[in-house]
Amino acid sequence: MPRRRPGRPRRDDQRPTRDLVLAAATALFAERGFDAVGLRDVAAAAGVDVATVAHHTGTKAELYDACFARVFTAEREVLVAAGERARAALAAGRGEAVRALHDLVDVFVDFLEDRPETTALWLRRWLEPHRHADLDQRYAAPLYALVEELLAAAAAGGALVEPAPHVTVRSLVWAVHGHVVALAAQDGSGARERREFRSFVHRFLDGLYPPAAS
Repeated sequence: MPRRRPGRPRRDDQRPTRDLVLAAATALFAERGFDAVGLRDVAAAAGVDVATVAHHTGTKAELYDACFARVFTAEREVLVAAGERARAALAAGRGEAVRALHDLVDVFVDFLEDRPETTALWLRRWLEPHRHADLDQRYAAPLYALVEELLAAAAAGGALVEPAPHVTVRSLVWAVHGHVVALAAQDGSGARERREFRSFVHRFLDGLYPPAAS
């Protein structure tokens, strides 16, 4: 067995090193923001040395970018699958279209409830809207566009009326992030908050896209 180098922290986690570094960095950036985190902090949290962090992720700015890329990849995977299911339902009329939107929002809520560090990471970035703004274009805008296109397609097909899909999607995204923050502030499981928020979002969509007047 090779000897551990002097001064190198012991690492018991068996995940690939890059995954371990990115998970540690994501948690730290989410908690403290970009300026308050150094590569040594990440190395200590990941149980590796600084050279290992730099080897796998490069500079701190590159590491920060990689953290957003990591959460974007996971989020895109679940939203694309939910979006494909929703698109298949659009031709079936308003009822099926709105139920599909319920399901799509539920997937997004589930994702952020399970990964609250995603919300915290984005909120830290948005506190300084003019710094790292390119991250929004790469890691937020494509997901907004995915849902906006679904709403536009549903409107074009007559399933619902949606004059401003970008505003609707942005409003829902911020509502869900606010819900995740509320959960984090609670003691206990937050089961009531989870249930009531899910019910609210469904009512919101039903009110936003009511049945056409006969």
